[in-house]
Amino acid sequence: MGRLSGFLKDWMLVLSMAAGALIYLVYMGIPSLAPAAPALYRTVTVLQPTLLFILLFLAFCRISPKDMRPRKWHLWLLVFQVAAFSFFAFLEIILPGDHWKVLLESAMLLFICPTATAAAVVTARLDGDAPGITTYLILINLVTAVSVPLLIPLVHPDSEMTFMVSFSMIMAKVFPLLICPCILAWIVRFTMPKFHRKIIKYENLPFYIWSVNLMLAILMTTRSIVHSTVPVGYQAGIAAVSLFCCFLQFRLGRVIGRKYGAQVTAGQALGQKNTVFAIWMGYTFMTPVTSIAGGFYSIWHNAFNSWQLYRKRHGDAGNIQDAEARFAEKM
Repeated sequence: MGRLSGFLKDWMLVLSMAAGALIYLVYMGIPSLAPAAPALYRTVTVLQPTLLFILLFLAFCRISPKDMRPRKWHLWLLVFQVAAFSFFAFLEIILPGDHWKVLLESAMLLFICPTATAAAVVTARLDGDAPGITTYLILINLVTAVSVPLLIPLVHPDSEMTFMVSFSMIMAKVFPLLICPCILAWIVRFTMPKFHRKIIKYENLPFYIWSVNLMLAILMTTRSIVHSTVPVGYQAGIAAVSLFCCFLQFRLGRVIGRKYGAQVTAGQALGQKNTVFAIWMGYTFMTPVTSIAGGFYSIWHNAFNSWQLYRKRHGDAGNIQDAEARFAEKM
């Protein structure tokens, strides 16, 4: 059992990703299951946000409200995300022709995309600053809600999306899965202390919930890619852009965070994205094909997270996390 437990902890994310892709491909190979498609789709679309809600609720239960304060590195990451989003929007406006449109919009989408709801789970397992990344999660969602409505009309001047309509749509998407779990967690913390203590006893529960949600995310990503009518060349280009964005953001986040003793946390805050939200933004505000950029990014950042967690369990990255934990305690 000990070996099995260790194997699952090392490779749970990889297994979840493989399972998600395999389940959908098996489903595609059984024509008799086709009539169940609408019901299965509705089930997944309800289950995903429900699991994310529970995941964020458990994360907030472990965080004291007094620990959720801005850090210096928050500002630098916010500035970078808005600047990168604006830069690629500017390029799309000035470059002639439509050849670069999809790739530039994919980059825009991935740079402004908020931090993943599950980022606090990974950061905690890497001994990072969970309150710090959760605070950034709230900040970047608010910044995204303002930045996207301001710039999208310049990129898509024929769009009927006004600032208030776009802002309201994003907040309607964000509020139930971000603010509500926070409020509920703090109600439980201050009014039901015994129940709160029971919840936080199950340290591995968020990780396993995240693994199930990851399987569903990869299942939906596989579905999107399989049914995409985009030429293979464009899909390869979008995959390459998403890989570049993933590498750059993890790397830059760690470089910025190192200056403030938050190398791991800042790297996760900038690199680990809410790809479900990215997919939604793609087909809602941009050229719809850009939504598959979020699917490809989901593969890249979860593969990197699997590698990080493997290194952490086998002691290769311990010094960095220990230093970050000591720094966070002093703040």
